[in-house]
Amino acid sequence: MRRLILLVIALFLAACSAETLREQSVAEWEASDAPVTVVTFREVSRAIGDEARAQCLRASRGQNCDFRILVDLNPKAPANAFQTLDDKKQPVIIFTRSMIQSAQNADELAFVMGHEAAHHVLSHIARQSENASASAAKFGDLARLRGGSDAEIEQAQKLGAKVGVQAYVQAFELEADQLGTIITYNAGYNPLVGAKYFDRIPDPADKFLSTHPPNAQRVQIVQETARQLGLTQ
Repeated sequence: MRRLILLVIALFLAACSAETLREQSVAEWEASDAPVTVVTFREVSRAIGDEARAQCLRASRGQNCDFRILVDLNPKAPANAFQTLDDKKQPVIIFTRSMIQSAQNADELAFVMGHEAAHHVLSHIARQSENASASAAKFGDLARLRGGSDAEIEQAQKLGAKVGVQAYVQAFELEADQLGTIITYNAGYNPLVGAKYFDRIPDPADKFLSTHPPNAQRVQIVQETARQLGLTQ
């Protein structure tokens, strides 16, 4: 069961296959084709990392708050950024090179990074695992009551785990947008400018069972949170 849940969580929370990753720390990363971007990314990483750590410690969830920010060196990896945990439960945020290069300014980099850091502060991986486990157990029990075979019960558990994740995944994205806006602002960047990134990416509203909310809904959350911070432009 644990292996099943981990596989489902990985499917929804890590859009990039681990097999494609060739990671390098931000301090070591160099890209001769975009030196300004490298410098900017390092500065953003320090600022967001410090603020995310402060938010994490304030949340007092007993989790590791020392963020590692890495770059996926695979030149063929699509634009992507995601948060995960290493074997020691240390939070890791990974950006692909194309993701970094697609950002038009430091505010966009900061906003995306703040969003990913917020996932950890809000314990989304653990909460998704709990949701998937509970739903998988219910689906498995129903299959068992109906006299299902071991294979049918396992298949029901897999379906239940997916349903458990899907039921909350969009809400978690909006939570991360809200806290990510605060992290971005407190780190010295403008989340309203950062959220312009949504203007250039495909709208998930066009996809069935998307793991992300419509872009317009995400922008609205950012704008509402920014107003609460006293930021209007």
